[in-house]
Amino acid sequence: MYRKGKLYFRYGTMGSAKTALLLTTAYNFEERHMDYMCLKPVIDTRESKNVIHSRIGIERECRWIYGSTDLYEMAVDLYRKEHRIVDWYLIDEAQFLTARQVDQLARVVDDLGSNVICYGLRTDFKTNLFEGSRRLFEIADTIDEIKSTCNCGHKTIVNARIDANGDFVEDGAQVEIGGDDRYVAVCRRCWRNKHIEQSSRAALPLNDETLFPV
Repeated sequence: MYRKGKLYFRYGTMGSAKTALLLTTAYNFEERHMDYMCLKPVIDTRESKNVIHSRIGIERECRWIYGSTDLYEMAVDLYRKEHRIVDWYLIDEAQFLTARQVDQLARVVDDLGSNVICYGLRTDFKTNLFEGSRRLFEIADTIDEIKSTCNCGHKTIVNARIDANGDFVEDGAQVEIGGDDRYVAVCRRCWRNKHIEQSSRAALPLNDETLFPV
């Protein structure tokens, strides 16, 4: 019998409870005795063991996804060895997937009929799309935004990287794992205004008062 699955992408900024929603979904599946599997790219090294952990304190074991992992072959291998087609795959930090791995997930949906829900960020601290997110926007069946609110009351858009002084960082590698000590989610207007403030501060001429304040 043909099974019809869907590829979902649920994205939001940092702190928008994406992981908590994934874990809540897993709990609901478990309560209903539904077949599911949690996965997560191993590039997120904040945890010492293979778990998906939420800021609110809940966690669940998962299977690591490595850069070399073929997700379609993984799903097919489960069928070969266990005669099992997983109904639902729940994937955390999906922005760290490669475009090829997203395509493999699409094959899992189309060929095996599984449902795949990917949770992740849309853009990096420079507001550029991650590779995995870009591909999900291109081919996902359903795309949902998980919204959160900036301190000013507007919707958060940017995952700003911050330094020890709370200033926004403009340069660096796209991937730098961190939590509230390294990132803050803000709206586009606050992101722009902070950059203007920092640029103005850097352009101030040096004089005796700035070098040696009274």
